[in-house]
Amino acid sequence: MPVKENGQIFLITVSGPDQPGITASMMTLTAASGDRVLDMGQAVTHGLLSLSFVLEIKSAKNGHSPIVRDLLFKAKDMGLDLQYQEITKKDDIKETINENNFILNCVAVDEITPAFIRDVATTLADQKINIKRIDKVSPGEFTSLEVMTEVPVGLELKATKQKLIDVSTNHRVDMAFIKDNVFRRSKRLIVFDMDSTLIQTEVIDEIADEAGVGPQIREITERAMNGEMDFDESLKARVSQLKGLKAEKLDEILNRLPLTPGVEDFIKTVKSLGYQVALISGGFTYFANALKQKLGLDYAFANELEIINGELTGNITGTIVNAEQKAILVNLIAQQMHISMEQVVAIGDGANDLPMLSAAGLGIAFHAKDVVRREAEHHMSHGPMTSILYFLGIPGPKSVK
Repeated sequence: MPVKENGQIFLITVSGPDQPGITASMMTLTAASGDRVLDMGQAVTHGLLSLSFVLEIKSAKNGHSPIVRDLLFKAKDMGLDLQYQEITKKDDIKETINENNFILNCVAVDEITPAFIRDVATTLADQKINIKRIDKVSPGEFTSLEVMTEVPVGLELKATKQKLIDVSTNHRVDMAFIKDNVFRRSKRLIVFDMDSTLIQTEVIDEIADEAGVGPQIREITERAMNGEMDFDESLKARVSQLKGLKAEKLDEILNRLPLTPGVEDFIKTVKSLGYQVALISGGFTYFANALKQKLGLDYAFANELEIINGELTGNITGTIVNAEQKAILVNLIAQQMHISMEQVVAIGDGANDLPMLSAAGLGIAFHAKDVVRREAEHHMSHGPMTSILYFLGIPGPKSVK
């Protein structure tokens, strides 16, 4: 094979039954030749390998390079097919990671269907987004996909994400469209809202039922969580109606609080991998601190109910943890941990969570109110809390005792 004076560039593609040693064999020959690998990708689908690499051939013997011949013989010996083609321009080689690469994570409640893949692929194609690679990431079942894509320069991402949300809703498959950069798999802090996120209820509504003012307080809560009422005013108005309630009732409420499905497995998994976990709530410290202890959280911040002589006074003491305060506290924790906000994941459901979700590198609206689903960058509306693990590049919950 003649070699040009300035070298040749070839795309080598190896395919066939997967087995140990294929990549090692190909690279052993390449290393011995002294030639360069400029790019590489490998995938295995149902036991069938596809290995591709871009090879710049500079070595030559008597005007010929033996490397491609040697690779062909080695592939044949291993029962594999090897194809090659010359790339005439080095500029035609695309970087594996660049600022236009995004990962689309898809997590289904039941299973990934052909109709879902069709609709996702059609949506991406309509936006001129190229699919570069698709991997199944859920072990043992076809319930999740990680799709590597290349986004054209200047694409309106907000409109694209809305189209993907429509597909998500139609198929009950949660999706996150995340920039593929150094921070994607380097998250270090998970921050939870408490009410209707970490737990399946609003604590203040539970307290209101004990105080006999449930309907009045639920109406205010709903307006506040939908962003129709100032949070500070709504909190003071609700708490004022709790005056005289015996503090011992709080313990009864605590004992019956339902955790959100998947929360315990999610927290055990991320803690086992070295993440820190915080709870920042517009609720109350009595419950936040108890959940911190129960779930092994690292931080807990919430509002302090004033209790005198064993009864609630109807007042709150200290700074109210509202939307702005939540975002401030996330920043303070990140500073204390010496990490960037890009390494923070925030999870919430209400309008008062939006600044926190926006400040975090990955903000997820979890089974959220409509106003939050519209405004948040990412949302999860169908699966359990453990589905978020796939957004972090973690293939499901681990068995952690």
